[in-house]
Amino acid sequence: MDTSNWAGFDGDSAAFEYPGQALRRAWKKLHAGDREGWPENEAVQEAWRLFHQGRFADAVDKAMAQGDAAHVVANKASGIYADYLEEDDEVKQAIYTAGIARAEAAMRSDPDNPNSYYFHAYHLGRYSQSISIARALSQGHGGRIKKSLDRAIELEPRHAEAHTALGLYHAEVIAKVGKLVGSMTYGASADKALEHFDEAIRISDAPIAWIEYGNGLYLLFGDKRVSESNKAYEKAAGMTPLDAMQALDIEYARNSLP
Repeated sequence: MDTSNWAGFDGDSAAFEYPGQALRRAWKKLHAGDREGWPENEAVQEAWRLFHQGRFADAVDKAMAQGDAAHVVANKASGIYADYLEEDDEVKQAIYTAGIARAEAAMRSDPDNPNSYYFHAYHLGRYSQSISIARALSQGHGGRIKKSLDRAIELEPRHAEAHTALGLYHAEVIAKVGKLVGSMTYGASADKALEHFDEAIRISDAPIAWIEYGNGLYLLFGDKRVSESNKAYEKAAGMTPLDAMQALDIEYARNSLP
C-alpha cells in the first residue's frame, strides 16, 4: 500500500506519545474499544505508538513490514486515516478494499483473534457506505458484515467497537429497507440496535460509541429523537481524547453539532 501521499494528522501529536512502558501502562484504556491484546513484538508496539500519535502512514508502513503479526494495527490505522483524513473517494475505496483483503487473510491465519473479523466488517462496512447501503445490501455485503461482527463478539463479548458497529448495522438496514423487510430479510431490529449501542457505551464510554449512538437514533427515529441524538454528539464533543483517533472523533462530533 502506497502511503507516500497520505495527509498528516494536524493535531497535537505530542500529546499522544506513549514512549517505553507508558504504552503498556495505558494499553487497557487505549484499547478498551477493540480489546486487542498487548503485542510482545517490539516493532508492532512501535506501530501502535505511531497510530496513537496520529502518524497513520508511518503506522501502516511499520505494520506492513511485520506482515501478518501486525494486521490489526495496519487495518485500524488505514481505516481511521481513510475515514477522517483522505478526501479522494477512489483512494478511500482502495484503502477499504485492501483492508478487506488483509482481514480475510487474517481470518484464515489468525482465526481466534476477534479483530480479524471486526476489521473485516469495519472495512467492508465503510466500503459499503461509500457505494451506498442499498447497493451494498443487493451485493450481499450486509450478511457478510453481520457474520463477521457476530463472530468478533462471540470471541470477545466485551468488544465495544464491534457492538457499536453491529448497532449501526441494524440501524442502517432498517433505515434503508424498513422494519418489516429489515427484520425478515436481514434479522435487523431497532431493539437490537439500541442494545448494542448501550453495551458499547457501558464497556468503553468512548467518543465513537456516543457518536454512532447518535447516528443510530437518527437513522431509527428521525426527528422524533433528534434531541437525544444531539445530546449523544454533545457527550462525545465534551470528552478528552486519549489518542489521535479519539481527537478526530471528538473534532467530528463538535463540527457536527447544530
